[in-house]
Amino acid sequence: MMNRLLSLAIACAAIFAFDARATETPGPLPVHWSEGAQDCAKDPPPPIQVHAYDPHTFILRESLCATFEGNFIYLLAGTSKSLLIDTGAVADPEQMPLARTVMDLLADAGAADRPLLVVHTHRHQDHRAGDGQFEGLAKVTVVGYDLPSVIQYFGFAAWPDGSAQIDLGDRIVDVLPTPGHEETHVSFYDRNTALCFSGDFMLPGRLIIDDSAAALASARRVAGFLRDHPVSYVLGAHVEQAQSGELFPSGSTHHPDERPLQMDQAHLLALPAALEGFNGFYTQQGQFTLINPIRILIAAAIAVIVVLSLSGAWLVRYRRRRRAVRSDSDR
Repeated sequence: MMNRLLSLAIACAAIFAFDARATETPGPLPVHWSEGAQDCAKDPPPPIQVHAYDPHTFILRESLCATFEGNFIYLLAGTSKSLLIDTGAVADPEQMPLARTVMDLLADAGAADRPLLVVHTHRHQDHRAGDGQFEGLAKVTVVGYDLPSVIQYFGFAAWPDGSAQIDLGDRIVDVLPTPGHEETHVSFYDRNTALCFSGDFMLPGRLIIDDSAAALASARRVAGFLRDHPVSYVLGAHVEQAQSGELFPSGSTHHPDERPLQMDQAHLLALPAALEGFNGFYTQQGQFTLINPIRILIAAAIAVIVVLSLSGAWLVRYRRRRRAVRSDSDR
């Protein structure tokens, strides 16, 4: 009888321990990110701010004074390799010592001797400018950012459908195609922390849409994937919004009272409906600001051409009338 009770107690303890791991609370993110400066020449903050989400997961932010993009970069360490998501907007290692910072963090995490894989959410310059700092370093692989390289490296069989996986050793990261902002865009889901790294696909700020149909399809796919997965936070590549919801001016190096970086699963699940309501130019849809700047520029250019054409036609008619009046006066 005692043996049965002991066995039952052990089994219950095992189940409880499993459930505790499965419902582990997200890591802390009460971070006050540097707000940049009104006068960067007078009072520049350090080029990189680092937050250790846990001993093997790091969030890096490039200073707004070094680049108004204020990129967020993510470093994940596994037992066999590490993963760096994006390399930011600044190439110069003197101005932005990204590689040195990453290598120091890996050393602190006991992962300095493991391979490092450098990937990109997409190929825009502000997400890959720092690639050169890693090229040539021992045990570092920088994945190409063009679409054929992305498809080939991750092994997508039917882009943009399906998903791929990166095995970091006791840490699987899912790679989810999310074109729409840009055709090579991918997002990453870390199974260990339940963090989703969404790049420019979803962030607290302007969601720049290059292809509306592709963006909507991506939002539906990701929502379908993450609806059945735990999500601690959704972490984008930029913050462009104040706590009030107001957007900071484009190019601003000062973000006072900036809203938190982290979003949640509810934000992501609401994105498909927001994209369904996008008018193709500019739409404020609930918590999302959706914009296609190319279309806006084209529309503005067409409007200018129309105005100039109408003005020119009016001027021609005006001159003709003046001439006709003068001719009548001369008679």
